[in-house]
Amino acid sequence: MTRPGDTEGAGAARHRRSAGLLLFRRAADGGTEVLLGHMGGPYYARKEAGAWTVPKGEYPPEEPPWEAARREFEEELGLPPPDGTAVPLGEVRQAGGKVVTAWAVRADLDPATVVPGTFGMEWPPRSGRRQEFPELDRVRWFPLAEARVVIVKAQAAFLDRLAEHSDGG
Repeated sequence: MTRPGDTEGAGAARHRRSAGLLLFRRAADGGTEVLLGHMGGPYYARKEAGAWTVPKGEYPPEEPPWEAARREFEEELGLPPPDGTAVPLGEVRQAGGKVVTAWAVRADLDPATVVPGTFGMEWPPRSGRRQEFPELDRVRWFPLAEARVVIVKAQAAFLDRLAEHSDGG
């Protein structure tokens, strides 16, 4: 996952691709819940809206997106990706230009078992000090309506596509 303050220029974002898995489960009230991660690091520490994401990460052009999604799930959450039928949710283009591909998988996961990966960055800016931060500092299940409020704006399309799938079967 690339963060604000990373060394890549903004132009590089237009060619970056990420892949991820969106876990979903049936809630006690019969609705659908999704597992989202809150982006770690100082830029998102006090933000909620737009700071939650599908567990995902970047991959090189030669890696198949499905394999990248499974690998990144494990890197982001520290847990093996769940088995199960994957529902393709397609692609979205985020505001910075990154294209994200996602699949939904029905599974349950206890957020307390997550051991997130980390990333390093210079913090505070221009201090010369490099610090490590968790990729995702919190992981939580959300009802779809709540998830729409906090997820990265472009990724809300994944929630809509999942809802269409869930309603249809």
